[in-house]
Amino acid sequence: MARKRVTQIFPFLLPLRVAQRTFFFYAEMFFDKNRYAGSQIATEALPNVIHEAKTHMINEHSGFDIKYQENKVFNLKLAAKTVDSVLIRPGETFSFWQLVRRAEKNDRYKDGLVLHDGKLVTAPGGGLCHLSNFLFGMFLHTPLTIIERHPHAIKAFPPSGEDELVGIDATVGEGWLDLKMRNDTDIVFRVGLSFDYPYMHGEISASEPLPVHYDIVNRDKRFFKKAGRVYERVSVNRREIDPQTGEIRSESLLYTDVSEIGYPLPEGISTPESEDLS
Repeated sequence: MARKRVTQIFPFLLPLRVAQRTFFFYAEMFFDKNRYAGSQIATEALPNVIHEAKTHMINEHSGFDIKYQENKVFNLKLAAKTVDSVLIRPGETFSFWQLVRRAEKNDRYKDGLVLHDGKLVTAPGGGLCHLSNFLFGMFLHTPLTIIERHPHAIKAFPPSGEDELVGIDATVGEGWLDLKMRNDTDIVFRVGLSFDYPYMHGEISASEPLPVHYDIVNRDKRFFKKAGRVYERVSVNRREIDPQTGEIRSESLLYTDVSEIGYPLPEGISTPESEDLS
């Protein structure tokens, strides 16, 4: 049995622990000598559109009152204001929390769904992982370097379709988990976000055209059991494609994702025992 945290034994200490972690979280970034994106914005897209995407913001099958999904939409719009139009210049690092922590300056987050200790609960700001997931998926279609990314420990919902990519989520938690991408190129990138209910739209544009197009694919997806729990392991690969001919120039492994499955798998899927969670 996992050992309980002090804040699980004494819940009244949790606000103090959160404040402590948040203070050191931002203090570390203040002194780490990185240059963080956010000092400059561009109201219009840059000349070269690198990637466009959209995501459906509402999940009608969460098992909770639909108002929490509506609250999530509110939270996403509030947080997106701090990210939309931001430029990521050469040598700069995009940090989700460096930008989003300013979102509540003029308004407050509403209660949405968050995963806490493996269970879905409601809390102010719930649903922000939908934004970090969406941003990370777009960033993977650029040459930006992954500096920090965390998978969800438990996947609470199955993919919406057989062709949906898995393993490209990026959970965030202020004071604990961030999404960071560094620009090691000589090109300026811009993040664009907009809303057309029930969709959130995203766009990455650049100051110069890229020599290749990027495509993300899953490889070697499988499920396995460990200590009575079911896990999914999948490789996330990126292909470089010639923009003129459409020919695949190369394919390389970005990372391997391992997450616990928190929903019933369809019948017939094999889940052999495994000793390895790496």
